[in-house]
Amino acid sequence: MMIYDKHIPVEQEHDKRQPEDIYQREQIQDMGSSTVASSEGTIHCLTIVGQIEGHQILPSDTKTTKYEHVMPQLAAIEEADEIDGLLILLNTVGGDVEAGLAIAERIASMSKPTVSLVLGGGHSIGVPLAVAADVSMIAPSAAMTIHPVRLTGVVIGVPQTYNYFGKIQERIVRFVTENSRISRERFTDMMLKTGELAADVGTVIYGEEAVESGLIDHLGGLSDALGYLHRRIKERKEQQEQNPT
Repeated sequence: MMIYDKHIPVEQEHDKRQPEDIYQREQIQDMGSSTVASSEGTIHCLTIVGQIEGHQILPSDTKTTKYEHVMPQLAAIEEADEIDGLLILLNTVGGDVEAGLAIAERIASMSKPTVSLVLGGGHSIGVPLAVAADVSMIAPSAAMTIHPVRLTGVVIGVPQTYNYFGKIQERIVRFVTENSRISRERFTDMMLKTGELAADVGTVIYGEEAVESGLIDHLGGLSDALGYLHRRIKERKEQQEQNPT
Protein backbone atom coordinates (compact mmCIF):
# COMPACT_ATOMS: atom_id res chain seq x y z
CA MET A 1 0.00 0.00 0.00
CA MET A 2 1.36 3.42 -0.99
CA ILE A 3 0.87 6.29 1.46
CA TYR A 4 1.06 9.92 0.37
CA ASP A 5 1.62 12.94 2.55
CA LYS A 6 -1.75 14.67 2.64
CA HIS A 7 -0.03 18.06 2.20
CA ILE A 8 1.68 17.02 -1.06
CA PRO A 9 -0.40 16.44 -4.23
CA VAL A 10 0.03 13.07 -5.90
CA GLU A 11 1.68 14.73 -8.96
CA GLN A 12 4.33 16.44 -6.83
CA GLU A 13 5.04 13.24 -4.89
CA HIS A 14 5.48 11.38 -8.18
CA ASP A 15 7.86 14.05 -9.51
CA LYS A 16 9.73 14.10 -6.22
CA ARG A 17 10.62 10.44 -6.70
CA GLN A 18 12.03 11.05 -10.22
CA PRO A 19 14.42 14.02 -10.05
CA GLU A 20 16.32 12.99 -13.20
CA ASP A 21 13.11 12.89 -15.24
CA ILE A 22 12.07 16.30 -13.91
CA TYR A 23 15.46 17.81 -14.78
CA GLN A 24 15.40 16.31 -18.26
CA ARG A 25 11.90 17.66 -18.91
CA GLU A 26 12.74 21.14 -17.60
CA GLN A 27 15.94 21.18 -19.66
CA ILE A 28 14.00 20.50 -22.86
CA GLN A 29 11.21 22.97 -22.04
CA ASP A 30 13.41 25.84 -20.85
CA MET A 31 16.56 25.51 -22.95
CA GLY A 32 15.64 23.26 -25.86
CA SER A 33 18.42 20.89 -24.86
CA SER A 34 18.89 17.49 -23.28
CA THR A 35 21.67 15.29 -21.93
CA VAL A 36 21.41 11.58 -22.68
CA ALA A 37 23.68 8.83 -21.37
CA SER A 38 24.14 5.46 -23.08
CA SER A 39 26.69 2.67 -23.14
CA GLU A 40 28.51 4.65 -25.89
CA GLY A 41 28.89 7.78 -23.77
CA THR A 42 27.00 10.86 -22.61
CA ILE A 43 25.95 13.37 -25.27
CA HIS A 44 24.46 16.81 -24.75
CA CYS A 45 22.03 17.84 -27.49
CA LEU A 46 21.74 21.60 -28.06
CA THR A 47 19.12 23.02 -30.42
CA ILE A 48 19.61 26.38 -32.16
CA VAL A 49 16.29 27.36 -33.70
CA GLY A 50 14.38 30.40 -34.91
CA GLN A 51 16.23 33.70 -34.65
CA ILE A 52 19.47 34.18 -32.76
CA GLU A 53 18.60 36.82 -30.18
CA GLY A 54 21.34 39.31 -29.37
CA HIS A 55 21.39 42.42 -27.22
CA GLN A 56 17.80 43.35 -28.07
CA ILE A 57 14.80 41.30 -26.96
CA LEU A 58 12.67 40.11 -29.87
CA PRO A 59 8.83 40.02 -29.77
CA SER A 60 7.31 37.29 -27.61
CA ASP A 61 5.68 35.59 -30.63
CA THR A 62 9.08 35.05 -32.28
CA LYS A 63 10.86 31.73 -31.84
CA THR A 64 14.36 32.60 -30.58
CA THR A 65 17.63 31.17 -29.32
CA LYS A 66 19.06 33.45 -26.64
CA TYR A 67 22.84 33.76 -26.58
CA GLU A 68 22.83 34.49 -22.83
CA HIS A 69 21.41 30.97 -22.39
CA VAL A 70 23.66 29.20 -24.90
CA MET A 71 27.01 30.70 -23.85
CA PRO A 72 26.96 29.47 -20.23
CA GLN A 73 25.57 26.12 -21.40
CA LEU A 74 28.57 25.64 -23.68
CA ALA A 75 30.96 26.55 -20.86
CA ALA A 76 29.24 24.05 -18.57
CA ILE A 77 29.38 21.30 -21.23
CA GLU A 78 33.11 21.87 -21.71
CA GLU A 79 33.76 21.63 -17.96
CA ALA A 80 31.39 18.77 -17.11
CA ASP A 81 33.30 15.50 -16.65
CA GLU A 82 30.17 13.44 -17.24
CA ILE A 83 29.50 14.89 -20.74
CA ASP A 84 31.55 13.31 -23.53
CA GLY A 85 30.31 15.09 -26.67
CA LEU A 86 28.03 17.77 -28.09
CA LEU A 87 25.38 17.46 -30.83
CA ILE A 88 24.09 20.75 -32.27
CA LEU A 89 20.76 20.64 -34.14
CA LEU A 90 20.27 23.69 -36.36
CA ASN A 91 17.09 25.07 -37.86
CA THR A 92 17.60 28.83 -37.82
CA VAL A 93 16.78 31.80 -40.03
CA GLY A 94 19.79 33.72 -38.70
CA GLY A 95 19.68 36.74 -36.45
CA ASP A 96 22.12 38.89 -34.51
CA VAL A 97 25.54 38.68 -36.19
CA GLU A 98 27.73 39.26 -33.14
CA ALA A 99 25.70 36.90 -30.93
CA GLY A 100 25.83 34.21 -33.62
CA LEU A 101 29.58 34.63 -34.12
CA ALA A 102 30.15 34.54 -30.35
CA ILE A 103 28.33 31.19 -30.11
CA ALA A 104 30.17 29.86 -33.18
CA GLU A 105 33.58 30.84 -31.77
CA ARG A 106 32.71 29.15 -28.48
CA ILE A 107 31.75 25.90 -30.25
CA ALA A 108 34.88 25.97 -32.42
CA SER A 109 37.12 26.30 -29.35
CA MET A 110 35.70 23.29 -27.47
CA SER A 111 38.00 20.34 -26.78
CA LYS A 112 35.20 17.76 -26.64
CA PRO A 113 33.91 16.15 -29.86
CA THR A 114 31.23 18.25 -31.56
CA VAL A 115 29.00 17.68 -34.57
CA SER A 116 26.39 19.97 -36.13
CA LEU A 117 23.37 18.82 -38.10
CA VAL A 118 21.43 21.27 -40.29
CA LEU A 119 17.77 20.29 -40.42
CA GLY A 120 15.33 22.49 -42.31
CA GLY A 121 17.62 25.49 -42.61
CA GLY A 122 20.86 27.03 -41.46
CA HIS A 123 20.51 30.50 -42.94
CA SER A 124 22.55 33.70 -42.65
CA ILE A 125 24.53 33.66 -39.37
CA GLY A 126 23.47 30.00 -39.11
CA VAL A 127 26.22 29.26 -41.66
CA PRO A 128 29.10 30.01 -39.23
CA LEU A 129 27.23 28.11 -36.52
CA ALA A 130 26.99 25.04 -38.77
CA VAL A 131 30.68 24.97 -39.70
CA ALA A 132 31.90 25.66 -36.13
CA ALA A 133 31.67 22.00 -35.08
CA ASP A 134 34.40 19.41 -35.66
CA VAL A 135 32.19 17.83 -38.31
CA SER A 136 29.18 19.41 -40.00
CA MET A 137 26.30 17.50 -41.54
CA ILE A 138 23.19 18.52 -43.47
CA ALA A 139 19.96 16.76 -44.35
CA PRO A 140 19.43 16.43 -48.13
CA SER A 141 16.33 18.65 -48.00
CA ALA A 142 17.86 21.35 -45.77
CA ALA A 143 18.76 24.79 -47.12
CA MET A 144 21.37 27.44 -46.34
CA THR A 145 21.20 31.10 -47.38
CA ILE A 146 24.47 32.96 -47.85
CA HIS A 147 24.20 36.73 -48.17
CA PRO A 148 26.02 39.95 -47.19
CA VAL A 149 25.60 41.57 -43.78
CA ARG A 150 22.40 43.56 -43.40
CA LEU A 151 21.59 46.17 -40.75
CA THR A 152 18.19 47.31 -39.52
CA GLY A 153 17.42 50.66 -37.90
CA VAL A 154 19.12 54.02 -38.44
CA VAL A 155 22.11 53.92 -40.78
CA ILE A 156 24.46 56.93 -40.94
CA GLY A 157 25.52 57.50 -44.53
CA VAL A 158 29.23 58.05 -43.98
CA PRO A 159 32.33 56.10 -45.10
CA GLN A 160 32.85 54.76 -41.57
CA THR A 161 29.53 52.89 -41.78
CA TYR A 162 30.58 51.06 -44.94
CA ASN A 163 33.99 50.30 -43.44
CA TYR A 164 32.23 48.81 -40.42
CA PHE A 165 30.04 46.65 -42.67
CA GLY A 166 33.13 45.46 -44.51
CA LYS A 167 34.89 44.48 -41.28
CA ILE A 168 31.90 42.50 -40.02
CA GLN A 169 31.62 40.72 -43.34
CA GLU A 170 35.32 39.92 -43.30
CA ARG A 171 34.94 38.33 -39.85
CA ILE A 172 32.22 36.04 -41.19
CA VAL A 173 34.12 35.11 -44.37
CA ARG A 174 37.30 34.37 -42.42
CA PHE A 175 35.53 32.23 -39.81
CA VAL A 176 33.60 30.19 -42.39
CA THR A 177 36.59 29.55 -44.65
CA GLU A 178 38.86 28.65 -41.73
CA ASN A 179 36.33 26.16 -40.35
CA SER A 180 35.24 24.49 -43.59
CA ARG A 181 36.68 23.34 -46.91
CA ILE A 182 35.06 26.05 -49.06
CA SER A 183 37.40 28.52 -50.75
CA ARG A 184 37.25 32.21 -49.98
CA GLU A 185 36.54 33.00 -53.63
CA ARG A 186 33.60 30.62 -53.92
CA PHE A 187 32.05 31.69 -50.63
CA THR A 188 32.36 35.38 -51.57
CA ASP A 189 30.85 34.70 -54.99
CA MET A 190 27.87 33.00 -53.34
CA MET A 191 27.49 35.87 -50.91
CA LEU A 192 27.46 38.56 -53.62
CA LYS A 193 25.52 36.70 -56.31
CA THR A 194 22.68 38.65 -57.92
CA GLY A 195 19.52 37.41 -59.57
CA GLU A 196 18.79 34.45 -57.28
CA LEU A 197 17.16 36.00 -54.21
CA ALA A 198 14.11 38.24 -54.64
CA ALA A 199 15.02 41.84 -53.72
CA ASP A 200 18.32 40.71 -52.20
CA VAL A 201 21.86 39.61 -52.95
CA GLY A 202 23.09 36.11 -52.14
CA THR A 203 22.62 32.40 -52.78
CA VAL A 204 20.47 29.57 -51.46
CA ILE A 205 22.07 26.13 -51.51
CA TYR A 206 20.67 22.74 -50.51
CA GLY A 207 22.13 19.60 -48.97
CA GLU A 208 24.15 18.10 -51.81
CA GLU A 209 25.40 21.46 -53.10
CA ALA A 210 26.46 22.50 -49.60
CA VAL A 211 28.63 19.38 -49.39
CA GLU A 212 29.92 19.65 -52.96
CA SER A 213 31.03 23.24 -52.35
CA GLY A 214 33.00 22.25 -49.26
CA LEU A 215 30.86 24.34 -46.94
CA ILE A 216 29.44 21.29 -45.12
CA ASP A 217 31.33 18.03 -44.58
CA HIS A 218 28.68 15.35 -45.12
CA LEU A 219 25.10 14.61 -46.05
CA GLY A 220 23.42 12.80 -43.19
CA GLY A 221 20.81 12.55 -40.51
CA LEU A 222 20.56 12.02 -36.80
CA SER A 223 21.95 8.48 -36.75
CA ASP A 224 24.97 9.59 -38.81
CA ALA A 225 25.68 12.49 -36.44
CA LEU A 226 25.38 10.28 -33.36
CA GLY A 227 27.53 7.61 -34.98
CA TYR A 228 30.34 10.12 -35.54
CA LEU A 229 30.12 11.36 -31.95
CA HIS A 230 30.24 7.84 -30.56
CA ARG A 231 33.35 7.04 -32.62
CA ARG A 232 35.10 10.26 -31.57
CA ILE A 233 34.19 9.73 -27.91
CA LYS A 234 35.68 6.23 -28.04
CA GLU A 235 38.87 7.50 -29.71
CA ARG A 236 39.20 10.34 -27.19
CA LYS A 237 38.80 7.99 -24.22
CA GLU A 238 41.42 5.62 -25.67
CA GLN A 239 43.85 8.53 -26.12
CA GLN A 240 43.26 9.69 -22.55
CA GLU A 241 43.93 6.18 -21.26
CA GLN A 242 47.17 5.95 -23.24
CA ASN A 243 48.31 9.45 -22.21
CA PRO A 244 46.94 10.14 -18.71
CA THR A 245 47.63 13.66 -17.43
